[in-house]
Amino acid sequence: MAADHSDTNSAARHMDAIYRGQRHIYDLTRKYYLLGRDRLIAELAPPIGGTVLELGCGTGRNLILAARTYPDARFYGVDISEEMLITARANVEKVGLSPRIRLAQGDASAVDTVTAFGVPAFDRVFVSYALSMIPPWCETAAHALSLTKAGGSLHVVDFGGQAELPGWFRSGLRAWLAKFSVEPREDLEAVLAEIARDQGGRLEFRRLYRDYARYAVVRR
Repeated sequence: MAADHSDTNSAARHMDAIYRGQRHIYDLTRKYYLLGRDRLIAELAPPIGGTVLELGCGTGRNLILAARTYPDARFYGVDISEEMLITARANVEKVGLSPRIRLAQGDASAVDTVTAFGVPAFDRVFVSYALSMIPPWCETAAHALSLTKAGGSLHVVDFGGQAELPGWFRSGLRAWLAKFSVEPREDLEAVLAEIARDQGGRLEFRRLYRDYARYAVVRR
């Protein structure tokens, strides 16, 4: 499906507006409720010399942690918000990882990684708390798996339905997330299962912390 550039530009402006100020405190505040990110990184286990792509890389926090965890791999990040990428580039340069982490602006649902990085497919692709912010999230998940090499894996972590948590907590969390255009994807498991079937993958799906978060791995 061809990207609608007007929609892409609109989404980029919207994300820039949200994060123009938030990017300065994003990592400090989000560490308390973006649960499961470190678990995802710990389970990436790319091969030596492997390639790892993050769609919706934000401030670069996950890429930096992953690059430190797997010093023999190469890392790539895409985000639609140039404001977030300003912070990501600065963070990556500050810790001396610019030679191993490359960043590009792009629409996660349709990014051409050959044009952006000269890399057609990756050993590991991951999406951390981004599908809940991306309107064409089903297309993004399908595109992410299409960018995963045969024998590789796609890893996704995001908000769950919180059905096992108190109603007041769920209501409060949903109201807070809505301020940042975040909407938990209730049918995440079903959509990923369909994508896995369509592309010859095998889905592993887990609910974490009483369904506060959901973690999925699709292996090709």
